[in-house]
Amino acid sequence: MPVSHGLYEAFLAVARTGSFTAASHALGYTQSAVSRQVRSLEEEMGAELFERLPRGVRLTEAGRVLLPHAEAVRDRLSAARAELASLRTLDGGLLRLGAVSSATASLVPRAQAAFRERHPGVVVSRVEGPSAKHLGLVVAGEEDLAVVAPASAAPPPPGVTLHHLLDEPMLVALERGHPYAGRRAVRLAELAGEEWITGSERLEDTLFRPAVAAGFRPRTGLLAHDWIAKLGAVAAGLGVTLVPALAAASVRRDVALVTLHPDDVPYRRVCAAAPATPTAAATAFLALLRSTATELIPPELS
Repeated sequence: MPVSHGLYEAFLAVARTGSFTAASHALGYTQSAVSRQVRSLEEEMGAELFERLPRGVRLTEAGRVLLPHAEAVRDRLSAARAELASLRTLDGGLLRLGAVSSATASLVPRAQAAFRERHPGVVVSRVEGPSAKHLGLVVAGEEDLAVVAPASAAPPPPGVTLHHLLDEPMLVALERGHPYAGRRAVRLAELAGEEWITGSERLEDTLFRPAVAAGFRPRTGLLAHDWIAKLGAVAAGLGVTLVPALAAASVRRDVALVTLHPDDVPYRRVCAAAPATPTAAATAFLALLRSTATELIPPELS
């Protein structure tokens, strides 16, 4: 049977003071309570731990053997209490964060910088990937918080709460010399003859999903998984591509961005996915994501 921490506490107090009476005063217990706890520990260990003297007590050989182990238990429990307290006060701990790639361009870094300034003792680990991956990791308890762009009609997985952050417009990236490069907005029909650069052969798995569902079939000639490759191809005049508004800040200077009409590709819902009972760090980071999101999408793109 495991030994109660209270028994060790009584044993250490008696060992430190050399007296049941002094130990009871130090612990705020009655002398009889301390005596009972020490006796219970002796029964658990199967050995006398103190030699009872006319005035006070002293450790037996068994007591001297037990002493460093009891001190180690005390120290480990004290360290555990300190670590648990640091989780509540955000003086320490770990926040495991996931995010879709567009959110890592500005939304997540800004929130993370503010979080680090307020809670420098909390370590933030971050993983990038698609929404489905992050939702699965939150469900599995392997991520504490994730910024995702779930399908608008899809309910969250069981045990996951979605916190709406913003509705993200879609932009089209054009080379600087493109006839539409100076436009404020453009319709998909005007770009029907363009060669589109996409991240997957399955357009249903790309930002084109709602447009494809509505019947638009872009002419795709170049497949590029990486944003750097996509935008490099656009800058070279090899085609055009869709860009989420959250990624606009990372677009190179030789590429023009034009807002796509929301009737063609609706705004994308961006949410923070959290477990039903989020950690203190996740709750604090979520608040910063919300405040950052309200500042991030400029009015002309919303």
